[in-house]
Amino acid sequence: MNAMQIAVALWTLVGKEVRRFTRIWPQTLLPPSITMTMYFIIFGNLIGSRIGEMDGYNYMDFIVPGLIMMAVITNSYSNVASSFFSNKFQRSIEEMMVSPMPNWVILAGFILGGMARGLGVGIIVTGVSLFFTRIEVAHPVLTVLVVVLTAALFAAGGFINALLGKKFDDISIVPTFILTPLTYLGGVFYSISLLPEFWQGVSMLNPILYMVNVFRYGFLGVSDIPVGWALAAICAFITVLFAIALWMLERGKGIRS
Repeated sequence: MNAMQIAVALWTLVGKEVRRFTRIWPQTLLPPSITMTMYFIIFGNLIGSRIGEMDGYNYMDFIVPGLIMMAVITNSYSNVASSFFSNKFQRSIEEMMVSPMPNWVILAGFILGGMARGLGVGIIVTGVSLFFTRIEVAHPVLTVLVVVLTAALFAAGGFINALLGKKFDDISIVPTFILTPLTYLGGVFYSISLLPEFWQGVSMLNPILYMVNVFRYGFLGVSDIPVGWALAAICAFITVLFAIALWMLERGKGIRS
């Protein structure tokens, strides 16, 4: 395939993915906005008024970046996991595999589709947060960069989950028992400086901590960990997951569920 054909194939695949989740928006875009509204009301207004400040900022302002990032992570991951597994289940993925389309284009198409949903939900949650607080972005370029990288990272993770899944229940195990706990323990609702030294060290093993902190630095200019180190870690995670996903796809690992 030449460059033009590859571009058309990629655009078609991404368009299909975007149409898939926008067509069922009451299931894909509406629930996250309702859930995050509850977080803003309960944690931000009710509990936050008792907590006061966190790292020198109003508690509502402190948790907004974390909640936006949580929505982006969850939706980027779940979109790719559910979409690719559905293609496996329906055997339509085999048509893509025998087509002239390179495997990296298939992978990139699903990842970009997952990123589109994750970033779309992130924009919706950001809009919802404006009803509760005033957002001032300290470092706009860094903020956009880290949210895009995070969406790509977890979209790739969702692709691997879909490849490994044997039945529909399998694609919910990782989000339920791994992704959700790591997100809640990733500094969304608190600063790890509040933790004992031992648990601060344990928290550093949580990859979501890096993303939440860099994103919060982009908004507020404060972070519990060095920003350069966190960005390097995110890029390393993306490289590893993309390489693993492409390797599995090229060898047909998990294609037959």
